Amino acid sequence: MTRANLISKIFEKQTFLCVGLDTDLTKIPKHLLDSEDPIFEFNKAIIDATHRYAIAYKPNLAFYEASGIKGLQALKKTADYLRKFDVFTIADAKRGDIGNTSEKYAQAFLSPDGDFNFDAITVAPYMGADSVKPFLTFSEKWVILLALTSNKGAFDFQFLKDEKNERFLFETVLETSKEWGTPENMMYVIGATQADWFMKIRQHVPDSFLLVPGVGAQGGSLQEVCKYGMTKDCGLLINASRSILYASDGLDFAEKAEEEAQKMQLEMAELLKNLR
Repeated sequence: MTRANLISKIFEKQTFLCVGLDTDLTKIPKHLLDSEDPIFEFNKAIIDATHRYAIAYKPNLAFYEASGIKGLQALKKTADYLRKFDVFTIADAKRGDIGNTSEKYAQAFLSPDGDFNFDAITVAPYMGADSVKPFLTFSEKWVILLALTSNKGAFDFQFLKDEKNERFLFETVLETSKEWGTPENMMYVIGATQADWFMKIRQHVPDSFLLVPGVGAQGGSLQEVCKYGMTKDCGLLINASRSILYASDGLDFAEKAEEEAQKMQLEMAELLKNLR
């Protein structure tokens, strides 16, 4: 999916919601556990209930890998099912290794000839250019680079100060990565709980899309993120996982998920009105 396609779909559907498919077998409704593939059955129900209100879906690979072969089979079935809808798909894999290893990761998750064929993948930049560039070789595919995350441990490294350049490490990631990719094929993960920093971030990457986790269960504010992070093209994908997936653990889990997704979409539609 190209940048132009993504922007067009956001304004057409009036949403920039990304549903995180962090499907945890210990949290899904108990009645699904008797099915042949409970992970996929849960995902399918969530997708059916929310696709009208979402522009993207982001399976977190850890939740699938934890179930071994069956989990990866459920991931493939989920990826195949998502292609029936007009949505942007993200492999939340957080990969990043030496060049030849990254080439294989890219092939595994982004190749149109592979089992998964996602539109994008999250990548950790710690090992530098040669660990990121292999993911940028597939046409119309995206790298989503970890920059400023919403977890407490973000302060361990991301806010280390580079006295020479008078900037934090996450700012160096933003600046340096612009030599590797462009706003046409690179996005950044910026946690919603770091909303105070969005104005600063936009000074470094004024046109890039930002994938923003942390709205909802983690307490991030959609209004604050949009106030400082939104661009004329929207420029945001707001991820919500637990607040949608586990809105209910009963037979009505899909209906409650739909209600939560619709609430977010309606709020997003109001925010998009200010842009066009």
